[in-house]
Amino acid sequence: MQKLLIATTNPGKLEEIKKCLSNLPLQLLSLVDLGIKDKVEEDGKNFIENAIKKAEFYGEISGLPTIADDGGLEIDILNGEPGVKSRRWINGIDASDEDLINYTLKKLKGVLPDKRGAQLRTVIALVLANGKVYISEGMVRGIIAEKPHPGRTEGFPFRSLLFLPEIGKFYHKDDLTSEENLKYNHRVKALQKFKRIIAESLLE
Repeated sequence: MQKLLIATTNPGKLEEIKKCLSNLPLQLLSLVDLGIKDKVEEDGKNFIENAIKKAEFYGEISGLPTIADDGGLEIDILNGEPGVKSRRWINGIDASDEDLINYTLKKLKGVLPDKRGAQLRTVIALVLANGKVYISEGMVRGIIAEKPHPGRTEGFPFRSLLFLPEIGKFYHKDDLTSEENLKYNHRVKALQKFKRIIAESLLE
């Protein structure tokens, strides 16, 4: 069976990607499965650069076709911040989920609801053994709530903040039905676009 490396240490991302690709005849492996502990410096200027860099880095180490993603929160009134710095928004170091939630609320303190527009965006890169690169993108828009959702999803702090006015729910696994998750999940959107490419490239 063809192997595909999912290059992430984020348990939430790994679960979502595996679930979305589970109906393809692939052996989905993680960095932990392969014992890969090497770190890549995410110094790209945008999500695309970081996603490709990670996929190429881990693809070279593993010798396997590899997918990796990069993404984050983009807040309108902050000119797209934190963007590529989403996890390292506070003092340039990896912050905890709770610290990121509190910091976001602090940055938007006093901002009216109609000025709190934001989006979660992800770019997924697929790098094949021959070096060929494919990218796909997914996005979900909403507003930053004034108070966070009471629940937390490890590795996804901003989902406790992004409210979807269209359906009157937080972008949170405890709120969304399975159908709503398929419709709104930004990573699923990106992966759905990828399925045909993966099938044609890896399952010929």
